[in-house]
Amino acid sequence: MRARPRVLFALLAVSLVPRVARAQDSVRATPIIVASKPFGESYLLAEMFAQTLESRGIAVDRRPGLGATQVAFGALRSGAIDVYPEYTGTGLLAVLHDSLTDSLAADSRLLYAHVQREFDRRYGMRWLPPLGFQNGYAIAVRRETAARYRLRTLSDLAREGSHLTAGFTSDFIGRPDGLAGLARVYGLHPRAVRPLAPAVKYQALATGAVDVIDGYSTDGLLSKYDLVTLVDDRHFFPPYAAAALVGARLARSRPDAIAALTMLSGMLDEARMRVLNRRVEVEREDVAIVAADALRHIGITRAKPAVSTAAPHPRYLSTRISIASYMWDRRAALWKLVLQHILLVSLALGAAIVVALPLALVLERARRAAEPLIGTLGVLETIPSIALLAFMIPLFGIGVRPALVALWIYALYPIVRSAYSGVRNADASAVAAAEALGMTPWQRLLSVRLPLAAPAIMAGIRTAAVITVGAATLAAFIGAGGLGEPIVAGLALADTNMILSGALPAAALALVVDGALALVERAVAPAHLRHMAER
Repeated sequence: MRARPRVLFALLAVSLVPRVARAQDSVRATPIIVASKPFGESYLLAEMFAQTLESRGIAVDRRPGLGATQVAFGALRSGAIDVYPEYTGTGLLAVLHDSLTDSLAADSRLLYAHVQREFDRRYGMRWLPPLGFQNGYAIAVRRETAARYRLRTLSDLAREGSHLTAGFTSDFIGRPDGLAGLARVYGLHPRAVRPLAPAVKYQALATGAVDVIDGYSTDGLLSKYDLVTLVDDRHFFPPYAAAALVGARLARSRPDAIAALTMLSGMLDEARMRVLNRRVEVEREDVAIVAADALRHIGITRAKPAVSTAAPHPRYLSTRISIASYMWDRRAALWKLVLQHILLVSLALGAAIVVALPLALVLERARRAAEPLIGTLGVLETIPSIALLAFMIPLFGIGVRPALVALWIYALYPIVRSAYSGVRNADASAVAAAEALGMTPWQRLLSVRLPLAAPAIMAGIRTAAVITVGAATLAAFIGAGGLGEPIVAGLALADTNMILSGALPAAALALVVDGALALVERAVAPAHLRHMAER
């Protein structure tokens, strides 16, 4: 009798072992989602994270080029991604919204310890030990601008700011350690501020479109354009030590992945990163190839891995070939992106039609509520696409689902507006004749007003379709794929061919969709209207 509990416990333990093992195998089989922000160094570090994990037999799902800091951090906080490269100064000011004390500004180790402690306490996230280099903000001007206005420090820039046009990234404009902080600490108020994409700003500066930009201290483009970096003489910017920022789920359940990523800690310095960034940003080498070379050089991997097909970057110097040759060489990858784009547009547009048409018919019978409701949909239409996509991340994560919801919202207004107007303004004589025949209001709506409104309805659907094709390119900022992928990557790397490889098919797709729906519009139009159009 005394032995019975021990026997039962042993049998229970034996029965649970396979279940626990299966659960552990399931966790290990789940890919680690590695993301990046949309600039060259972030692409490169994320690819190094991914290849390091893969070299240890850990499956990886890449989500490069997510939007600015708040988008990437929001995705990590919601569990939509598992890890992305971040910087301690960014974590302190842009995420935690803490103040930079003198002690934190003077000691990068204290700053790292602070953000590590606070991220763990507030979000359950983990900062892995720094990679070994810092990449702080570098406010840069052309040499002739520096000589003309005698610019050496940020205080000098503040003195002459009213004569200069700034080209800053949207992330820098909105961050406390960006333009707002420079205005507070230095009194910097440029004559004008133009929001620019991370790599486009260098071209804008070189051509004279702007006079000052925000760069990063390890950017390869700083040396390419021979720019002058201004000294932060009031020590405004905090230390920006690069590190892997790991989400709560990964930190709890994947010690193997944590161990693999920690191997990179302390292995990179500023000089190495400038060389690597130059290869990516200036020499246009494939990010996957550059990452693989770096990992072999520091001893993380040995054999040369195959280049990842998931990374949307060319395997050659794309600027040395024509756009036609570039797109032909990547035709298989581009065709896959086109199919993803068509799927996004079709699902979002189809869902919008299913909701918008019945809603328009109901509003025709309840006209007092029509204009307020349609006006509300119009207000939603004015929300910037990237802002709406970012808002969807906490609700739906990243990927296809939030993109579909956002695109669906954008497609509603033109369909509801055109359908409601078309039904309400249908030929009065035809409606009166139907009423004289004894038709009920709903019969007149469905049998007379709706067919007469078909051209107006299809015009709204065509408008919504073209808008959706264009807006779907921004879905790449939240990892939804489609033709926005090469556009986002090309903007980050200043690669014109890469940008055009996404933009040209998107434009062609919009024309094809509009043309196809024009044929449908003609087919559904009432016969007398079709004959009138042919005259």
